[in-house]
Amino acid sequence: MYKEFLIQAGLTPEQGDIYQALLKNGSSIAGKLSLLTGIKRSMVYKALSQLEVTGLVKKEDAPGKVARFSPAHPGALRELIEKKKQEIETVQATLQGSLGQMVSDFNLLSGKPNVQFYEGDAGVREVLDDSLYAKKEIYSYADIEAIEKYIAKANEKYVAEREKFAIKKKGLVLDTPFARERLKDYHPGITETKFLKTGSAPFNTIMQIYDNKVSYLTLSDKEKIGVIIEDPNIYNMHKILFEYLWSLTQEIKR
Repeated sequence: MYKEFLIQAGLTPEQGDIYQALLKNGSSIAGKLSLLTGIKRSMVYKALSQLEVTGLVKKEDAPGKVARFSPAHPGALRELIEKKKQEIETVQATLQGSLGQMVSDFNLLSGKPNVQFYEGDAGVREVLDDSLYAKKEIYSYADIEAIEKYIAKANEKYVAEREKFAIKKKGLVLDTPFARERLKDYHPGITETKFLKTGSAPFNTIMQIYDNKVSYLTLSDKEKIGVIIEDPNIYNMHKILFEYLWSLTQEIKR
């Protein structure tokens, strides 16, 4: 009668049969439940123990008497479902953090580049946090004004994490009065910056080069978009271009 719903709520078929039998027959011993359900007694004890943990069964264990088991109020199923929901959300969060590497490993087998796309504030954090696993120094092009305007708090947290894990970065930024002021004494232990005198307008983008990956964040009033591309050839090209441009750019006193 209730078994299908109970299974959907997270119970095993055996647990569903036993809880249903207790609802229909009331307090019972394990032997009787075995007869009512056709489940072996050893499995009945195991399922009852599991149902105790979930709060769906109460054990009456009086000295000198055979233990009896009673069903808890069906309302306890709401708590069970809510717990399952929270567990799923936790798994989803964990998967989000691991999926990129799993996809990367899979794509390396097939030789295909791994491209991941993100949106919104959560996407910004995913793209930034990915580089916190960098094994070597990060190379970056950055629009400092866009960072301050759109993702200041996220960037503060990100830089704090970089500092915590001693992840170094070289950055090329447009030479503007705002950038010069903002980058005075900017985490000198982990960040080295050079200014590009291009006269170009702000490009509202961050590009990072690290560990066979190139990531982009595009920031604007309308949207925040992030992309991570993992491919050794694309990575090497951008790495060489950055290092060449870095070598041509003179140190500027702040």
